[in-house]
Amino acid sequence: MSPDTMVAPAAHDDTLESLRPGRRAAGQDPAKRKQIIDGARRIFINMGFDAASMNDITREAGVSKGTIYVYFANKEELFEALIEDERQTIFANLYDALEGDGDVRETLIRYGIALARKITSPTVLKAQRTVISICERMPEIGVRFYERGPKRGHDKLAVFLTRAVEKGLLDIPDIDLAAYQLGDLSMSRIFRQCLFGYRSTTPSEEEIGEVVTAGVDVFLKAYGPEKTNR
Repeated sequence: MSPDTMVAPAAHDDTLESLRPGRRAAGQDPAKRKQIIDGARRIFINMGFDAASMNDITREAGVSKGTIYVYFANKEELFEALIEDERQTIFANLYDALEGDGDVRETLIRYGIALARKITSPTVLKAQRTVISICERMPEIGVRFYERGPKRGHDKLAVFLTRAVEKGLLDIPDIDLAAYQLGDLSMSRIFRQCLFGYRSTTPSEEEIGEVVTAGVDVFLKAYGPEKTNR
């Protein structure tokens, strides 16, 4: 039986210690859980999912085998927890830029810059590569990551565009498609170059601003009435 599929030990010194009166149960300690996930993140990034073992993760996280199995039943469950953690990191506060009733062009540029800055950051790029690397073997993880992250954000953008159409500020026949197009326009060139390692440096604020502004202007030429065209 491999270490990754073994049943958690019935008792262990670390586990018993955490269950003594006055101590938080190990499975409910957020600091310990984060410690395990942070160790797993480093292992999965350096070794890949298939090569990594629970033994590798316990060593990297600095916890016992008994402790890690209190939190996670196996490597797959730990990986899913890591992906959820990464998703929250990537998309937290990303769509605040769409709030408010400001000028449509300015709002879309602000949103596009926030999106491009986040998606092309080194930490987020590593998270995306990690998800992509496991999607063929565990497609349900990719589906959940997409539904809880990019899809939710897409839906928020679609709501913003719908309101702009209702106010007569935009003229969009297919809002769902337009929302996808705006996301792509906001990351033209820079995203794929970063994702595939074609470029080794993070895009500068100036470059991101230029790319996003050009993309929004193209978007408004396609979907904006005369008063919003630039």
